[in-house]
Amino acid sequence: MRGKILFAGLILTFSASMTVAQQAPHVPTAGQVDCAGVVTSESVPRDTLLITGEQSNYRITYDDGDYVYLSKGSSQGAKVGDEFFIVRPITDSIEVDWAKWQSAILKKMGTVWEDEGRVKLLVVRADVSIGQVEHACDYMQRGDIALPFAQRPMPPIKSGAGFDRFAAPNGKPLAMIITGKKFEQQSGTNDVVYVNLGADQGVKVGDYFRIFRYQGTEHETAYTVPRNAFEIEKGLGPTWGLGASPSKYNWSNTPREDIGEGLVLRTGPNSSTVLITFALREVFSGDYVELE
Repeated sequence: MRGKILFAGLILTFSASMTVAQQAPHVPTAGQVDCAGVVTSESVPRDTLLITGEQSNYRITYDDGDYVYLSKGSSQGAKVGDEFFIVRPITDSIEVDWAKWQSAILKKMGTVWEDEGRVKLLVVRADVSIGQVEHACDYMQRGDIALPFAQRPMPPIKSGAGFDRFAAPNGKPLAMIITGKKFEQQSGTNDVVYVNLGADQGVKVGDYFRIFRYQGTEHETAYTVPRNAFEIEKGLGPTWGLGASPSKYNWSNTPREDIGEGLVLRTGPNSSTVLITFALREVFSGDYVELE
């Protein structure tokens, strides 16, 4: 009898734990939030820098577990245990637009700030501190900027199971995916992208964007044949395409293609950092988003 009671108790405990697990909201990982980056026109303090690190006679980059030196000590209020985000302003070295207006819009959004990781202070001296890299998103290097650590929000992720791929426009604000993290032009589920709608337009952390594209907009550099979505180009011969639709149809009067959703992790005045939580297929720079 005691064995049956014990077995029943284990079952109830297991069932309760499963219920708690099912009720717990699914949220982004700390790595996704802390490494998302942001595009902002706001000024970023540059008073604390990563000076260098151990083995600097041959090392110029630093990663998880490495010891680095910051230009802030007890004279500037630093204490053992303080943590810092390490960030760096970056630019696209290629500068080839995937979609029309891409570079121009990105410049209006502000500077792209890449998150490089987090450092915790172990030793504090008068004007310099020794820290250890607690988490590296990418490599850290001399001259990177250190910002005081503050826990970033981790909003819940909703399931993509109920995604309506035929949803009609809802009339809410629209924007465009301008680029992906590290200036990637193609993204997918769990990737980060930057869109040109932000806090000044009412976007908040935790908001959701629906990702979609119009048919035949012709502003993507990937598609170079005019009206490829509706007809073959005149003069290319019958083997170029199969069939054609009346010329009165274009991107403005045909159904859009809903392809995914994204969660806002961070905002700038005119930008949002968006984690793609669900995508039916590839997402490109130049695709559109609609606030849900």
